[in-house]
Amino acid sequence: MFEELLPELRVDLSCGGFDPARLFRFPVDDIWLEVGFGGGEHLAAQALAHPTIGMLGCEPFVNGIGRLLGEISRADIRNIRIHPDDARDLIDRLPDASVGRVFVLFADPWPKRRHWRRRFIGPDSLAGLARIMKDGAELRLASDRATLVRWMLRHLGDHGDFEWTARGPADWRVRPGDWPPSRYEEKALSRGETCTYLTFRRRPRPHGGGRGTMRPHCGSPL
Repeated sequence: MFEELLPELRVDLSCGGFDPARLFRFPVDDIWLEVGFGGGEHLAAQALAHPTIGMLGCEPFVNGIGRLLGEISRADIRNIRIHPDDARDLIDRLPDASVGRVFVLFADPWPKRRHWRRRFIGPDSLAGLARIMKDGAELRLASDRATLVRWMLRHLGDHGDFEWTARGPADWRVRPGDWPPSRYEEKALSRGETCTYLTFRRRPRPHGGGRGTMRPHCGSPL
């Protein structure tokens, strides 16, 4: 299955920038991106709940990709495309203001101080996300590690393109109903860990800059 299905769903980055909507065989209402989808439980659930949304998922680990491919085959999911590598490579090639929602859920916390630079949320990645996200687009993050939550809040608080939507403790303590659980979350909860759910919104660009700049597309829909 891996050898047969992945080539059909893999995002081709060999030609530079592209129009993500053209990756799908049917018109899509929006493009959503999940960075590090793990076993793909959340990505598959979102794709099934929103069949007119084009879902892009990034994950470098073969086991997680294999589990997602199995679910795609079992449930006949048609609105997922996969980048089996570092999400930054895909983000660099996406057009400006082309993504309506981004998920970064239970990312590797890289707990040792000398590894903190490897954490996904940081100045460079946030600049990339701010560029590709539409005005008003949501950035959803979750973690069971308090140190990583503080890290993400600090970096997002320092970045002027995002605003935290929380109005009270329930907004970060309770997972919203339209936010399917993942395997990592379920494992954390089974250990008695506390999970934190953060939602940020991409602030409007000045001077009507929310419309995307489309880069040349090489290749046709699958």
